[in-house]
Amino acid sequence: MIELAVANDQETFQRMADPLENRGINCHHVPVRERTVDLADPPWRPDEFDVGFVYPGRLMEGGVADACLEVPWLNGLEAVVTSRNKAGVLARLERSGVAVPRSTYVSNPVDDAKLSRVFDRFEPPVVVKPNSTTRGVGVAKAHDLDSFLGICEYLSLIHDYRATGDKSFLVQEYVPDARDYRVMVLEGEYVGAVERQLPEPARDRGQWKHNVHRGAAATGVELPPDWRRLAERVAAALEIPFLGVDLLVGQDEEPLVNETNARPTIDAATKYESGFYDRLAAAIERRV
Repeated sequence: MIELAVANDQETFQRMADPLENRGINCHHVPVRERTVDLADPPWRPDEFDVGFVYPGRLMEGGVADACLEVPWLNGLEAVVTSRNKAGVLARLERSGVAVPRSTYVSNPVDDAKLSRVFDRFEPPVVVKPNSTTRGVGVAKAHDLDSFLGICEYLSLIHDYRATGDKSFLVQEYVPDARDYRVMVLEGEYVGAVERQLPEPARDRGQWKHNVHRGAAATGVELPPDWRRLAERVAAALEIPFLGVDLLVGQDEEPLVNETNARPTIDAATKYESGFYDRLAAAIERRV
């Protein structure tokens, strides 16, 4: 049996543990956050595990775990850091010919005059998005200049704190009535997709962020072949083995790559292509 270290014990761990065990891989929860670690006598032995799943999201905790575990990862540090930098991803993809939302990167501090010029480049509303958060945290929509500058002021207050690592954010075009898809790519091949959609009462109340952690439902879908190939191009351009690619599809039916996630949540197996867990097990085995 292959011994697999997994940093989180949430949805993905619970869903993949049994299917992988049936394929010769034991999943072990290796908690790296909200604990103490004696560096002279860490809780993990270097020979205890053969491979890691994805590098921990908290990079400092991940560095400690990585040093103690001494394992290769399916998605390592570089993959996680690359995907987390939303602006960096969009810049790479745009230069690779991939369609992305029109975006401007802002590194604080920036004065109101420059921010006003940024706002003027877009047709309101605009989306303001922290550059390295997940699950839709901190993402806001501004319909006018005053609201936009107010959101930027709040971000500046946060960024004034010296310990704040990432002092940047994105200003993006808003794609109205967009459908939201999470497409999964494993070792360069499409393995499934879900459409994420808020319930109608939430949309009627003005909610617009289709994150599952904000109440959206994820439904397995069949994507057109060109959309599948688009997700595969993204994974190849970023050189990330296991990647979630987020597509926004507006009224013109042309998909835009909005974000990527190198620590994607695995959904129910029925929402993926046949043989998904065979492919995942084979990918893990190849990393050993």
